[in-house]
Amino acid sequence: MPTPNRPRIYLAGPEVFLPDALAIGREKCRLADEAGFEGLFPLDQALDLAGLAPLEQARRISLANEALMRSADLLIANLTPFRGVDMDSGTAFEVGYMRARGKPVFGYINALGDYRVRAEAYRRAGSGAAWGDCDGPDVAIEDFGLSENLMIAVAILESGGSVVAGPAAAGREMRDLAAFRRSLDEARRLLLA
Repeated sequence: MPTPNRPRIYLAGPEVFLPDALAIGREKCRLADEAGFEGLFPLDQALDLAGLAPLEQARRISLANEALMRSADLLIANLTPFRGVDMDSGTAFEVGYMRARGKPVFGYINALGDYRVRAEAYRRAGSGAAWGDCDGPDVAIEDFGLSENLMIAVAILESGGSVVAGPAAAGREMRDLAAFRRSLDEARRLLLA
């Protein structure tokens, strides 16, 4: 239920894929509430997808999340690498969507080292071998000292937000909320000061 006069935060990130997604979402919403915000976790949408074809299920989820973002005043995105070197692609869309709507965007990443460091480590490990010639020693790696691709990092900064980076224990990268709390503090300074 919306709370009057409290900015609404869309909580973007790949946590929605975890087996304990609802518990993580509830905790993030609780922390947002303590910080003076109303948290909007994408799985808050109680969609009836039973009997629908996969494409229709996907369409309804996407449109419901876009409607939820339109109702939000800002976004905090989990930029922690997911299934590779960089952030979840759905979360990247959500960052761009809110930036295009002129809303403040904040991000956090539970990984140390900038994008270049992670990409080089990934390349050395041979993780991209299945993709053939799309990654190799002769393919440039972005090197701007940013924690994520420049289009994401700059979009966040230009929106008035910030990117918070912090370490997380191995295996806890998607569940550690210390950097998320720091993002809430940054958002509070910008919006509630």
